[in-house]
Amino acid sequence: MCPGHASAGMANVVSLQLTWDFITAERRSPHQTFWKGNNMKKTTVLFATLAVACTAAAPASAEDGMPMDHHAMHHHLMMDERISLNLSPEMKQQQLQNMRSHVAAVQSIVGHLANGEFDLAAEIAHSKLGLTEEMKMMCTHMSDNKDFTKLALEFHQSADQFGDTLKTGDMKKSLQALQTTMNYCVQCHATFRQ
Repeated sequence: MCPGHASAGMANVVSLQLTWDFITAERRSPHQTFWKGNNMKKTTVLFATLAVACTAAAPASAEDGMPMDHHAMHHHLMMDERISLNLSPEMKQQQLQNMRSHVAAVQSIVGHLANGEFDLAAEIAHSKLGLTEEMKMMCTHMSDNKDFTKLALEFHQSADQFGDTLKTGDMKKSLQALQTTMNYCVQCHATFRQ
């Protein structure tokens, strides 16, 4: 891992912890009662911090705005110790399209959560992230790597559990379920590359 990635990662952890500490701190003064019982504001602050943390974790070459030259890209790939799925160019594009769709679904779910629209958020979790027959077929045919397939199926199953949790209308449990689902994303991206 590059030194820049380590320091950016630590800053992200500190930022998230400070935000969580701020949100969950005991309310001792009238000024702090603003947060008490106001799930929408808590969610907005939490997800705004998550968005900043995610964008700050971009590769070092993107941080300085300079594209990688061929040598730097080759070196970067040589240092990438994640497991290659050896996808064909067509499957790479399909997978990228799926990942973009997943990110858009999470963004939409967060928007519905911020508006207290748990049923709409649940529908998106099930239909766009859940283990539909189409997703099951895609996961089992994407790669020959059994560990990847297992992780992909577990991600989609967790998204269905997330959708079920959203239906309860409980913000805290919904955020915990979202974290569980997102943990599968992080684990997969940390383990595999195209």
